[in-house]
Amino acid sequence: MSYGTADSLRPVTLDDVRGAQKMLTGVARTTAMEGSRHLSQLVGAPVHLKCENLQRTGSFKLRGAYVRIAGLLPEERAAGVVAASAGNHAQGVALASSLLGVRSTVFMPQGAPLPKVSATREYGAEVRLHGQVVDETLAAAQEYAAETGAVFIHPFDHADVIAGQGTVGLEILEQCPQVRTIVVGIGGGGLAAGIAVAVKAMRPDVRLVGVQAEGAAAYPPSLAAGRPVSLSNPATMADGIKVGRPGDVPFGIVGDLVDEVRTVSEGELSAALLLCLERAKLVVEPAGASPVAALLSDPGAFEGPVVAVLSGGNVDPVLMQRVLRHGMAAQGRYLAVRLRLTDRPGALASLLGALSVVDANVLDVSHVRTDPRLGLSEAEVELHLETKGPAHCVEVGRALREAGYTVID
Repeated sequence: MSYGTADSLRPVTLDDVRGAQKMLTGVARTTAMEGSRHLSQLVGAPVHLKCENLQRTGSFKLRGAYVRIAGLLPEERAAGVVAASAGNHAQGVALASSLLGVRSTVFMPQGAPLPKVSATREYGAEVRLHGQVVDETLAAAQEYAAETGAVFIHPFDHADVIAGQGTVGLEILEQCPQVRTIVVGIGGGGLAAGIAVAVKAMRPDVRLVGVQAEGAAAYPPSLAAGRPVSLSNPATMADGIKVGRPGDVPFGIVGDLVDEVRTVSEGELSAALLLCLERAKLVVEPAGASPVAALLSDPGAFEGPVVAVLSGGNVDPVLMQRVLRHGMAAQGRYLAVRLRLTDRPGALASLLGALSVVDANVLDVSHVRTDPRLGLSEAEVELHLETKGPAHCVEVGRALREAGYTVID
């Protein structure tokens, strides 16, 4: 089966993916496949992590960007390329262009994380900050392309891009020939589509499961409607899969070849990121952790051996701090409580003493005396605590109430 592109009638085939693999020799790394004992015990079958977070530029995006730009005609290369991205695609286009000697301009949102902006510049692109959201940035890039003749490099809606991303699927089959299930995050759909073209042509028995964040899940309603459907306001911490509308080209492939699309919550994404960091010693961005989140949310649903694709590791340190705290809270290892106590000398010390008895580690304390909701002799305290799990959280709450403190839910 073949699929046409939005700007070309060329199909996306297994031969295209194999050709892309040859083109990427010496350019993209064959990334590691790491076993996960913890996830294997949870799922009841071998689980392997395909570490595209260790790819050059920190994500799989280099693969598709390089194949797309390498396929341009000489006159198209001379005009340069332009892209719009908040991070991973930007870096992939920047490095691919530099390697191929093509001038690149990348539009990024004004609020894009500074590490991603700096990395894109260091890979050789001219970075232009425009707009507050990616849609505004995308419009600016397309306007630039129309004005200058630069070739717009779409992050997922092109046959060459899909073929490049499909090389991940070829590597999975080479590294784990016994694979029964492949789990991959889905934004616009380029990576899932490429893997599907490669894997289903060679191993139609392998089950492909796509994963989207609940707040940015455009594929389930689109598949139900039989056409790409736009979300009005996609919202998720996983900016790598925060796409409001499936790509026209990958949508057809995903609809035909991907067996299931699941969704995961923000809490599950946080817990997955934390697990990758603590147990696998891998830095993974929320989008890259989405397949692990799916395994954690329903471990019995996946036949093994399972390969979970960690699509990227470009996470802003500020977001990492927030996500780790969110992940600890989701696992019951972080507890925020508000309570009232009598406003007198030594009251706060007594409270902290009660917490030390139950071995709760205090991370932060906020002490308020002037709120109009409080009585004349009352104070309100908000505590952020590090705990040992859900049972310990219950124990802490019980100890505070038994000590006479009013805990505000």
